[in-house]
Amino acid sequence: MEPQSPTLEQELAELKARAERLLANWQRAEADLANFRRRVEQERQELLKYAPAGIALDLLPVVDDMERALATIPPPLRTFTWIEGIYLIYRRLLAVLQAHGITEVEAEGKPFDPSCHQALREAEGEPGKVLQVVQRGYRLHGRLLRPALVIIGAQKPATTPPQETPPTV
Repeated sequence: MEPQSPTLEQELAELKARAERLLANWQRAEADLANFRRRVEQERQELLKYAPAGIALDLLPVVDDMERALATIPPPLRTFTWIEGIYLIYRRLLAVLQAHGITEVEAEGKPFDPSCHQALREAEGEPGKVLQVVQRGYRLHGRLLRPALVIIGAQKPATTPPQETPPTV
């Protein structure tokens, strides 16, 4: 018995199935490429958006130092023009940071939020509230760059009567 050669109909069916597989693979590859392009563009946009983070982290200690220096200037000296010039430079630095999407984390008087505040210690005050900001925190386009260092309120400790200590010899 001789092996039968495939009929034209069988060949046609096989070719149609192969063509459908190739078309499906091509469509999948096309969709994968479109997704890849979209993902690359999204990542590029994100890189551009958060590119200032490195320089901002380097500049924030300078801002902190300027704030501390300006806070120590006695009030009678603040009217000198060169000191007013330093205040203008400080405000301009803050404006440049803000123009690049860097904003201060609101803290004082707000409820303590561990996602953007770092507690240094507790002090007597309203529990769970930020009493004082020791170092400002900053965000870049809503993403935390540096948490605010804060002092938070705690309940007043219960007073215990002083206990007598035995005299030492």
